[in-house]
Amino acid sequence: MEHRISFEFNARYEMLGEPSDKIEHLWFVCHGHGQLAKFFIRKFNQLDDGKHLIVAPEGLFRYYLQGFTGRVGATWMTKEDRVSDINNYLNYLSAVMGAVKQKLNPNVKTTLLGFSQGAATISRFATQTDVAFDRLVLWAGIFPPDLPPLESHRKLNDKACFLVCGMQDPFLTPERIAEQRAIADTINIHPQEITFEGEHVLDEAVLTQIDQTPYRQK
Repeated sequence: MEHRISFEFNARYEMLGEPSDKIEHLWFVCHGHGQLAKFFIRKFNQLDDGKHLIVAPEGLFRYYLQGFTGRVGATWMTKEDRVSDINNYLNYLSAVMGAVKQKLNPNVKTTLLGFSQGAATISRFATQTDVAFDRLVLWAGIFPPDLPPLESHRKLNDKACFLVCGMQDPFLTPERIAEQRAIADTINIHPQEITFEGEHVLDEAVLTQIDQTPYRQK
């Protein structure tokens, strides 16, 4: 018979910039499957200008990418015990956000970004917690199909939402893109779609474009 136990868990996250009341823009970014936060956050170096703070939590499960030694990556969840793992990472992300925002001006503008597997992660964080944010960016990933429609619409309707993908991304097939649009229709939101010439990667020019896009007025 299966049993459950709760206990204190230690987890890490990375930051670019120093938290202070001078920070105007907070980017909270979730990596993809098999990545580590310390490497993923380097993709945002261009935003590290003293006015931005970039925070990259790391998936709670680490593993060897090949065999039993060598490079290590992290993942947010698998199909096994998924509901429990989702609840655990939502609690973790909420704890990281709470700890960071304590050191910032309460009016800081917040962008949530998820890359690849991190897109589903950040979508759930945006819609299934009480996190306050201004923009949602799903990059090389899609909304998970199990988002609650009414609650998701309420949380996202007045936010700027972006769907970003590389034109040569082998993981975002026409079928996956169609699924993405169908899910967006289900939760009744209309994200801005951005494409670029590239594969399953972050693109500096698009990051700058999104960063310079005005926040939607509530």
